[in-house]
Amino acid sequence: MSAPSQESKSQVAYRWIRERIAAGVFGPGYRLVLSSLATELTMSVVPVREAVRALTAEGLVTFERNVGARVAAVDGAQYRFTMQTISVLESAATALAAPFLTWDDIARARGLNDVVRRGLPDLDPRVFREVNQELHRTLYAKCPNPRLLDIIRAEWVRLGHLHGSAFGIAPGRAAAAVLEHEALIDLVESGAPPEEIERAARRHRAGTLTADLAARHPEMNFCDLPVPEGA
Repeated sequence: MSAPSQESKSQVAYRWIRERIAAGVFGPGYRLVLSSLATELTMSVVPVREAVRALTAEGLVTFERNVGARVAAVDGAQYRFTMQTISVLESAATALAAPFLTWDDIARARGLNDVVRRGLPDLDPRVFREVNQELHRTLYAKCPNPRLLDIIRAEWVRLGHLHGSAFGIAPGRAAAAVLEHEALIDLVESGAPPEEIERAARRHRAGTLTADLAARHPEMNFCDLPVPEGA
């Protein structure tokens, strides 16, 4: 007989709603009707309200008087800021995780990079996003700082409902990303200093974001994300 769950009802509701936001089931602007959610979760409105308050505090949900709670929309500026945050955090996590990666982890990362390589030049942007994210997750997942990993996951949840949107990969960027992935994996495999690994990861993420934003807004000038001195 399995042990009973230690989660409170509000935690169950929080996780359930958050997972659906991340999966795009509850897309931007989706109205979160507390009574309907409570019915679906077979619980009272009180824990659902607590869950929605927690999601509002995280920025995943907005609340308007006379309108109620809705899944937050992510505009271009928010996308840029969130991706900048992910760039910084993932790069640090990758550097911290590097000493703990096994040969199997490195082989998996190389295999995922080969998936992108073989798909060029006609790789589906959706496939690129999914494979690219999994490759980076493979390189930082063993970061020994659980709080850092929690924040990274929260930032990706914030962008989760963009999986099917126009946000993706700039034309021609995938080919460059393959070479940058290969160089980053080589650094990890060779036991390079953490600061070198972090700089390489930052340059790669910054290049992808800059190319993406430049392709979407050619009328604007976007500078690469700042990279630590010595890059």
